[in-house]
Amino acid sequence: MCAAPASLKASSTLLSASFFTLIESIRWNNMNNPPLKSGHALEARMAPVTGMRHNRIDTDKVLERPYLARASVAPSAEQPEGSLRHAEKYADYSVMQQHCIYWDRDSDGVIWPLDTWRGFRDLGFNLLFCFLATIVVHATLSLPTRLAISYIPDPFLRIYIATIHADKHGSDSGAFDTEGRFVPCKFEDMWTKYTTTNPRGAPRTSMSLYELWLFTHGNRLAMDPFGWVAGFLEWVTTFLLVQRDGMVDKEDVRRVLDGSLFFEIRLARKSEQGWTKGWGLGGDGFIGGEKLLPFGL
Repeated sequence: MCAAPASLKASSTLLSASFFTLIESIRWNNMNNPPLKSGHALEARMAPVTGMRHNRIDTDKVLERPYLARASVAPSAEQPEGSLRHAEKYADYSVMQQHCIYWDRDSDGVIWPLDTWRGFRDLGFNLLFCFLATIVVHATLSLPTRLAISYIPDPFLRIYIATIHADKHGSDSGAFDTEGRFVPCKFEDMWTKYTTTNPRGAPRTSMSLYELWLFTHGNRLAMDPFGWVAGFLEWVTTFLLVQRDGMVDKEDVRRVLDGSLFFEIRLARKSEQGWTKGWGLGGDGFIGGEKLLPFGL
């Protein structure tokens, strides 16, 4: 059999390259054809990350003006009214305050280290975890809330609910603004950017541990090691608390942010059935997803 002429091979290679270039151009035009009257692009060719992490484009169809921060309600596409009873009960508190109010056991507006210890124990965490969490939380979060009251650090490392917005750190999801309000579009974007989904379709409503890692990694800001560590610890704790079959549910995450889920978990653990989610570290006798110990650590 005779070999094909070199010129024919070259033409074939050029045609193949042109074909794939055309396909890529079509794909790009389809992906970069935004639902905006202005025609403004949603992706930039020279910034590949803009094509990898998509903002959700239909949030305004399910939530009224999702870019407006909500003071005391944490709505989502699936729950436009948020946690209704919880929000009504704590209507005078910001969403970030609601996130923390579970730990204020006597409702005096101050969270003592002992409150934090008891709060984590009631959620099913083991003794060592509760001890370390109490130290880390109060050593890092007490002073910012104290400075609005006094320039003298709190000798008991208490955290003040009234100024809890001062504890917002960098490298986070942006679901809370700097005043402690909830920003729905930021919460929705979290699920389109970091879950495997149709790039322009509705995102999944669950996230794996690996996707949570991509999420925390993607939110990192330059020169913000405190924010990097804080974000990582917060989301690992969330995973340990609410995961099921290795996945974290969107609704559980939303209710962690507004604090309503903490009360539910505490009540569930007092019931016969108990809390059926999470990855145990011995606090409830669970190691991973199985109850292996006849007692809690």
